Amino acid sequence: MAKIERRINGNFNEILSKIENGILGGSVSATLEDSSFFRSSEAKCAVRIFERYSYMGGNRVSMNVTLFQGAENEPIFLSAITSGGSQAMFFKINTFGEEAFIEKLAEIID
Repeated sequence: MAKIERRINGNFNEILSKIENGILGGSVSATLEDSSFFRSSEAKCAVRIFERYSYMGGNRVSMNVTLFQGAENEPIFLSAITSGGSQAMFFKINTFGEEAFIEKLAEIID
C-alpha cells in the first residue's frame, strides 16, 4: 500500500478534472471504476476509484482518491491510497505497481 496526503490551493472542480484526465490519460489500462460526490452547504467531497494493470507486478492495482474542501476559500485536502499490488499470501512483496500509481498522481498534483 502506498499513500499520499496533501493540501492543495485552487479550484476544486479544476483539480478534480486534472486528476481524472491525468490518471486516465497516463496509462492505457487505467479505468475509473466508480465515483462519488457529496456537497453540504459549502463543503465538497469527491471520491474516485481508479484501476490499472501493473506490468511490473503482473496484476491490477487500485487507487482511491478523495478530495475534500470545507469552504470555497479553504485549501483542498487530498488523500490517495493504493492497494492490490502485492503478490504474496501472508505479507506484501512486489509493491512496485502501487508505488508507480501513486507517483503518477503526485506528478499530476505537484
